[in-house]
Amino acid sequence: MNDDSTPSRRTTDVVSTHSVCGAPCWVSLTSRDLEATEEFYQAVLGWEWRSAKLGDRFRIALADGAPVAGIAAVASMWQMAVAWTPYFAVPSADEAVSRVQERGGTAAVGPISFPPGRAALLADRDGATFGIWEGELFTDWETWRKAAPAFIRLHTRDAFDAAIFYGEVLDWASELPGCCEVRYEANEVVLRSHGEVVARIESGALEAAPDPTIRPHWQIHFRVADVAACARAAEAHGGSVLRESPAEAILRDADGAQFTVTSRQER
Repeated sequence: MNDDSTPSRRTTDVVSTHSVCGAPCWVSLTSRDLEATEEFYQAVLGWEWRSAKLGDRFRIALADGAPVAGIAAVASMWQMAVAWTPYFAVPSADEAVSRVQERGGTAAVGPISFPPGRAALLADRDGATFGIWEGELFTDWETWRKAAPAFIRLHTRDAFDAAIFYGEVLDWASELPGCCEVRYEANEVVLRSHGEVVARIESGALEAAPDPTIRPHWQIHFRVADVAACARAAEAHGGSVLRESPAEAILRDADGAQFTVTSRQER
């Protein structure tokens, strides 16, 4: 979770994770080369950049002036994989980490303090990496949703089993205010927050597959106006196209991180 809060924002404008319990609230990328990462995503997604309070290895991506993602050039230093990671809003990071460990998942990092909140980097029991965030959101959730990912998708071994794991960890379909709705539709699990599709879970990934695109993982889908233009820009700036259709393309950035661009409007 890589951002700094806006000092001029009024206290009455602050939105916390309690209002969107269990929903995706941020995405973060670990990379090796910060300058190359900035150049790539500016070319492909049109992002601009600002510094973060965490230091010169961190940047905040802006779309139309709104914070949409964090970039951390720490993959080599911290011996972490180059990858996009979704973060989910929780009322208590400590409690969420305990729930993950009790249910066979693992805690890689944290919880640790990243003012204005606390974060942890975790893995579910099939090895898919995700994060949790407790505290103040960096921008209004509705604003972030309009400018940021269209949705996220978990490719996993068993969608139903994964939905139970995440539901118990993140209080999906609970009595908590703002909790997410979970439904089984067309052979996949669909997660909605405030009536909007924010995540999907599908079966089919293989737990020990040698290809990382087949192993269980969360895939970030960014909504764009022109899928083909994004794919060409990715190729021109050192990335690659793994799969492409008129409505969607799976891309790999110059550092190796995988993500999807889509023109689809989720409903």
